[in-house]
Amino acid sequence: MKYRRALFSKKPFDDPVDGVYLNAVREITEYHVRHNPRYARLLNDNGFDVSMLKTEKDLEKLPFIPTAVFKKHTLFTLPGKSIPVKVTSSGTRGNAGLIGFEFSGLWCALKMVLKIFSFKKLFSFRLTNYVVFGYKPDRKNKTAVSKTAFGATLFAPGLHRTYALKRKNGVYEADLNGVCRDLERYASSPLPVRFMGFPSYTYFVMKQLEQNGVALKLPKGSKIMLAGGWKQYYREQVDKTVFYDTAKRVLGVDDKDVVEFFGAVEHPVCYCDCANHRFHVPTYARVIIRDVTTLEPVGYGKTGLVELITPMIKATPITAVMTDDLGVLTPGSECGCGITSPCLEIIGRVGLKDVKTCAAGAQKLLGDIKL
Repeated sequence: MKYRRALFSKKPFDDPVDGVYLNAVREITEYHVRHNPRYARLLNDNGFDVSMLKTEKDLEKLPFIPTAVFKKHTLFTLPGKSIPVKVTSSGTRGNAGLIGFEFSGLWCALKMVLKIFSFKKLFSFRLTNYVVFGYKPDRKNKTAVSKTAFGATLFAPGLHRTYALKRKNGVYEADLNGVCRDLERYASSPLPVRFMGFPSYTYFVMKQLEQNGVALKLPKGSKIMLAGGWKQYYREQVDKTVFYDTAKRVLGVDDKDVVEFFGAVEHPVCYCDCANHRFHVPTYARVIIRDVTTLEPVGYGKTGLVELITPMIKATPITAVMTDDLGVLTPGSECGCGITSPCLEIIGRVGLKDVKTCAAGAQKLLGDIKL
């Protein structure tokens, strides 16, 4: 896997003209074809051969797997017993997908995260108090979001960790009152505070503080790190400028200290926002926007289903996955932050079962696929 190693040794927004990315995708696809008969059959049934990957434009031909499929099938390429880490998606809609990660893939992921956190200047040696707007870890919780949220608390040494979601009587419940109490205590300390997790709960806590007449001034160096999306609270989602204004007004945190991340367990690439709070596609991934009716790729500025491609993992064939997110790509040069890779904006979410398609092969992928 020399091309994969080379790719994940690059900086987050390196110029991709050297062909390493395409060679890494070709390399990982060949691996899955050799070791995963079901994946090989999927490619064969859709008339695809790895030799067809001659340019990055040909990535559009690589058959994708909808993320919904992983919630119904275990599609490991490596034997299950040899996979050291298995994580599930959050299962917001009742089903959770199981994705396996081998050691070499985890090493790629670690290098990626280290480079991106360094790029965003998130490493610190100062003791820090954490507020995690996510699940308090326990042995029963194997979701990726709980592991990544805890992992993000390791890049600055944590003195205290407050969790918004705690297990009670077998289910997780939000303890926003407890978060508010701890925040007021943290604000009186000279140590910076770092938030990590769901933007919905972060916003709910800020609004609760404001309704209670509380306005804090968190210590210098405090940061709000957001990840995981609004999930079931999409109806309560507010515009980013409203969120930033509230953070400044209630917590004393400027928008430059608000960092947002995007990713998925089925696509474990870390997307971070730029200085203008837009998601540029990093070196380690490519994004294709497809028409919701025909599944044909669409150009810049057109909304469609978001397909995500990365050659990170050997344990599970998640090289090309179709999400149920609606998104749009725009040229990176239009952003003005200095990063030239395309910008991805997530518009919303649809259920793949609601996507009407006339493409013969698409229906098989979307519902009737036999794996």
